[in-house]
Amino acid sequence: MSSISQTADGRSTRWDDHREARRTELARAARKVVHHHGPDVSMDDIAAAAGTSKSIVYRYFVDKTGVQLAVAEEVVADIRAALVDAAQTADGPRAALRAMVGTYLAMIESSPSVYTFVTRDGSSEHVVDSITDLITAAGGGNRLWAAGAVGFVRGTAELWLRTEPREDPDQLADQITRWLWTGPVAQLGRESHPQPTTPQ
Repeated sequence: MSSISQTADGRSTRWDDHREARRTELARAARKVVHHHGPDVSMDDIAAAAGTSKSIVYRYFVDKTGVQLAVAEEVVADIRAALVDAAQTADGPRAALRAMVGTYLAMIESSPSVYTFVTRDGSSEHVVDSITDLITAAGGGNRLWAAGAVGFVRGTAELWLRTEPREDPDQLADQITRWLWTGPVAQLGRESHPQPTTPQ
């Protein structure tokens, strides 16, 4: 009986592994077609890109929201890895902040359609929460500050993506870093009302 049970368990594990691999494959195909054709692609478009039928896509994801969440998992993993690398290779906390902001801007600019796809229709919580957790850990455990910083960067970045002509991403990353480091009100106040130079 034990031998039969082990055989059944082995088959179940192999099927689970196969199913997960196939799901990842379909999510990556969806990400690719969204990147090339925009966030409004249909389930038919996704199925065609994956070389399968729409019914198979529905079998793995139930609906388009399921596809969004699966693609978001892929995107979040890539963003997290890039942000961790940026922070770990920076020289000091301010440089780490600047590196992470610059990396985030570069990644969303490299594929704005995919970014829009995974954050539209209230599907952004997974992305935001994951990045907030990362910033919380990097910032000494202050989740409130991390949530505020992520929200600030996200809001600024999304407006930037919609703006034409678009500001240089390096300049924007420098500005966001100054805002976060010194506080946007203080920074804007200094820029609008520069202090007079004291004669020596």
